[in-house]
Amino acid sequence: MENAIVSCQKELEMMYGPDGLMAREIAYMTGQMRMNRPIETLMNEFADRSGLEDVENFSRIFTIAKRSGGQLVPIISHTVQIMDDRFQVKEELRTLTASRKFEQKVMSLMPFLIILYIDTSSPGFFTVMYTTFMGRFIMTICFMVYLLSCYLSRKILNIQVG
Repeated sequence: MENAIVSCQKELEMMYGPDGLMAREIAYMTGQMRMNRPIETLMNEFADRSGLEDVENFSRIFTIAKRSGGQLVPIISHTVQIMDDRFQVKEELRTLTASRKFEQKVMSLMPFLIILYIDTSSPGFFTVMYTTFMGRFIMTICFMVYLLSCYLSRKILNIQVG
């Protein structure tokens, strides 16, 4: 693993330059490895600095596999495959819900657009609904139902993949 980190540093510097975020992180790790710091500690520190759940999970799995003396390559390959599958599922969900989110926004605007159209084309049509007690009561209930439907549609489209 240590050799892979050193090789990775050279490739990242060629791809993103020495000032790239990952190139700097790997350069830091390489420098720390030269001072005989264990790779597990460096990976855990990197996971803490990144704040990313996938990096933290990978770091934990790497540490356990390295300490247990297990076959590191198959374990890491399996872990990377799981992370890749999870990323693909997130992307598919984002793609599938993008059009539905747009539709939800349009549908949220429709009642206002219909009211604006009717009010401009037939002035006075809504007078009864907004001047009498019963009209105000019914329109208040309709507005609450509208707010509830907007809330529910956002909750439905807010799919989290954990």
